[in-house]
Amino acid sequence: MQVFSGNTKICIQCKGYRRLCGLRRCLLSSSSIYRSKAVSLVERGYIEGSTPPTVIVGERGYPLVRVYFGVPPGIKGEKASFYDNPNEWIDKLNLEDVIDLRSSLILVAMHKLNVYTVPMIVNVELLLAGVSLKPVDTEVVVEKFIRKSILLDSIVPPLGPSILARNIRVTGNPNLPKRLEKIIDDDLRAFDAVIELYNDGTDFYTIARAFSLGLLGLKNNRKAVPTRWSITAVDQSIGNHLLSALKLNPPISNTLVFYNKNLYNKYLVILAPGTYRAIWIEVWHPSSAFNPSSKIEYLVVEEFPASRYTVMDGGYIAARTSILEYLHKMNRQAKVAIIREILPQYI
Repeated sequence: MQVFSGNTKICIQCKGYRRLCGLRRCLLSSSSIYRSKAVSLVERGYIEGSTPPTVIVGERGYPLVRVYFGVPPGIKGEKASFYDNPNEWIDKLNLEDVIDLRSSLILVAMHKLNVYTVPMIVNVELLLAGVSLKPVDTEVVVEKFIRKSILLDSIVPPLGPSILARNIRVTGNPNLPKRLEKIIDDDLRAFDAVIELYNDGTDFYTIARAFSLGLLGLKNNRKAVPTRWSITAVDQSIGNHLLSALKLNPPISNTLVFYNKNLYNKYLVILAPGTYRAIWIEVWHPSSAFNPSSKIEYLVVEEFPASRYTVMDGGYIAARTSILEYLHKMNRQAKVAIIREILPQYI
């Protein structure tokens, strides 16, 4: 029997997916306590709905992975887009609402594929549906359940039940950003493609899905990338691009302080005059996710010149991008301190 070791400093760095403790599955995962209301709809053997779009590329067994497309049964058209639009959830949904919403989004998977074959083997219409600007109608014949519970993750929004599909058919027409259509056909390095799409105003999540599905990069080197990795890679690429220009700017003249709270997380950002460098401090309260201990635990990430980090953390990389965007608009640079406080109610 696997027993929790109590090393919470490892837990808050791992956040359930890096397997730093050596176990195959995180014992602190909350997925087993949630059961989707949509399970009964799947048990009928057939579902139809519009993918918002939602795409998840797994990482277990890499380079043999599963590619999942999210479908909310019975939900079609623009209404489906709300199921995978985190920007629209802010100040509208609490954590329980987000879990309830996402629990109704069924993840439809095919058999495992090598990451290098995903861009070639997966139906083109299905790949394009994954990066569509609008929801795309989809029909699924169910083979069996992979997982009936909800999976709570530290990087991507909560994941609903997953099924193995006997057949997936796209019945709607994907609508892609014009620049993305062109780049998919071009022979362009993935980093350059990400920056070109970003500069053109393409939504971050659309870029991340395209990156994850292997639609970007030099044509002979394209491959699918697990979703967690792709989100961090796109965030880091955009951040490094902004930082390269930012270093030429003068420092801000006054200290700026920002505060916000959302979904049982509190954020404090301090920008101070000086040459750019950054520190990220996570404060995990007792009994919060990944801290089952009775004392507060901390994770500290420091960034030095040349984008060197003491710890690679997806949460920091995402926050860093937003702050660099803000400084870029000001044509200034600054010393940055970000404090994230995770409350016990956060799961």
